[in-house]
Amino acid sequence: MVGTQSDGAGRGPGRPREERVTGAVLRAVVDMVHEQGIGAVTMDAVAARAGVSKPAIYRRWPTKQDLIIAAAETRIGILSVPDLGDFRAELRFVLTTRLEAYRMPGTDRLIAGLIGAAAEAGAGRGQYAEYTERITGETRRILERGIERGDVSPDTDVRAAATLVAAPLIFRLIGEQEMPDARFVDTLVDLVARAVGPVG
Repeated sequence: MVGTQSDGAGRGPGRPREERVTGAVLRAVVDMVHEQGIGAVTMDAVAARAGVSKPAIYRRWPTKQDLIIAAAETRIGILSVPDLGDFRAELRFVLTTRLEAYRMPGTDRLIAGLIGAAAEAGAGRGQYAEYTERITGETRRILERGIERGDVSPDTDVRAAATLVAAPLIFRLIGEQEMPDARFVDTLVDLVARAVGPVG
């Protein structure tokens, strides 16, 4: 059967097969959430959809939380923003990149499901917090870079400002049920830059 062929056990080079299994599983999760919602995601269902064995999934992602987070990270992952010499330009880079991800089919349900799963995670809630820390890390870095350059106020609460950057796009998409656009990004860049910019 397909599952026994796809779990990477002892045939050919390990890395390409591992990557194929990983890709198939994470695509399956994203597709299932898009089509049916996060409640449809079980290890059995994902294994069947991806054509891999359950042990192959559990070796990579021991819990459902691990699997959901990994799938979300294929859409909303860690950014690397080059030093553009200007905080506004770097902020626009972050927000435009996120906007492109949010506009992909199914990302809205994936984010909504991720938020709901985080609220219900109990002891596993820390995994979601760690994911959030990873994906906002580059925003914190561009804020710190802006402080060093002088185009961000030195007394800026970097963590609070990073939340201020991340939240509006998600709330527009999930809470207001409206697809954010480039004009919204322009507004956010202006509002955030003014909020954290040096006084005087």
